[in-house]
Amino acid sequence: MLEMRPDCESCGKDLPADMPGALICSFECTFCEKCNTEKLHDICPNCGGNLNPRPTRSPELLMKYPASTDRKFD
Repeated sequence: MLEMRPDCESCGKDLPADMPGALICSFECTFCEKCNTEKLHDICPNCGGNLNPRPTRSPELLMKYPASTDRKFD
């Protein structure tokens, strides 16, 4: 199951699990669309993998399977 990380690792922007706009690689490194467009260009800077749109999780399933609260932005 995806962690659904809460923020962009590049700029710290909040990325709610129930909203579109997050991109992830196969290791779940998570970035916002703006950082991807401006500097990442669909390539994860951590592992070199492709960045793809992260699916959203419905509010009902978020109650049962909550998103991660572990922020990655330094």
